Amino acid sequence: MRWLSTLTAAAIGAGAVAGSIAAATPSTAAPQGARAAAPTVRCTSNNPELTKKLSGDIAKALENRESLASLSFYDRPTGTSCTSDSSKKYDSASTAKTIILGALLYQRGGTLTKAEDALAHKMIIDSDNDSATTLWKRLSDLKDPAKPNPVKIQEFLDKVGMEETVLDKEGSWGLTQITAGDQAKLLRMFSGDDDSVLGSKGRAYALDLMHQVQSSQRWGATAGAPLDSMIHVKNGWMQRSQNPDVEPFDKGDWKVNSMAVLTDNGYDSGLAVLTENNRVPKGHPANEGWEYGIETIETVSRAIYRDVYPDSDGYRPSRPDFPNAKLTTTG
Repeated sequence: MRWLSTLTAAAIGAGAVAGSIAAATPSTAAPQGARAAAPTVRCTSNNPELTKKLSGDIAKALENRESLASLSFYDRPTGTSCTSDSSKKYDSASTAKTIILGALLYQRGGTLTKAEDALAHKMIIDSDNDSATTLWKRLSDLKDPAKPNPVKIQEFLDKVGMEETVLDKEGSWGLTQITAGDQAKLLRMFSGDDDSVLGSKGRAYALDLMHQVQSSQRWGATAGAPLDSMIHVKNGWMQRSQNPDVEPFDKGDWKVNSMAVLTDNGYDSGLAVLTENNRVPKGHPANEGWEYGIETIETVSRAIYRDVYPDSDGYRPSRPDFPNAKLTTTG
């Protein structure tokens, strides 16, 4: 795949070895690019005090981060929503797998074959890249096998109203361009009760797979979530290569994304946070940019859940060891 980073596909939002490492701080993983501009956060809520507090606390969580970050959050019980630069496009990495899953369920009327079920489980729970590629091709026009055109995935996006999402038509699903706003639309569809796109069986299936995501990949937009909620999550990450055909900004940059849904016990919320400009300082270990992006997401996530659910104990996700992947020259 032309979108592979300086690491193999094993490192691209896929299975990392479980373990625990300290979150990177700005001092240890300060990106080399210019500091991001002060974020503009817009919130609305049935509770005016919550609106003001959330807006201020999210902005504060982002103000000292070098990451470029966009987010979209909703909480149905309180009528709350927050956005920040939610139409900015980012490389999807493995968060595209939730789109592939939704499209597959849509095309199959919510019922998968045994083989498709096995592929979907591996794609979401283990974040297996080969399974994602197989399903992407099954949902594509293969007149030119070298450039599978994901027409059936586009049909799904059109149905959901994800107008800002741009699929990669050369088969590099990890370079699909996504926005926090569109990813939140997907989460709202999965967690809602509208049958116009997917019936209840299909929606429950998607959330169940996201609930089963392996423990080493439950970081990000889950941080601080109430412990009595049911958490559904999907993350994605990759480091863009240094190849000559890569845009200057993207060279060596870590793209780190996370999205989570909370359900059960009265919870009904979704959060998508997308980041880039998570750079590795010269001479520093490659994992610092990856860790920095994760910490940016979790700083935002904790601020949101702390404000919306002030009386709840927050979830503390473990952090996996950095993927031990071989170097590659693909870009």
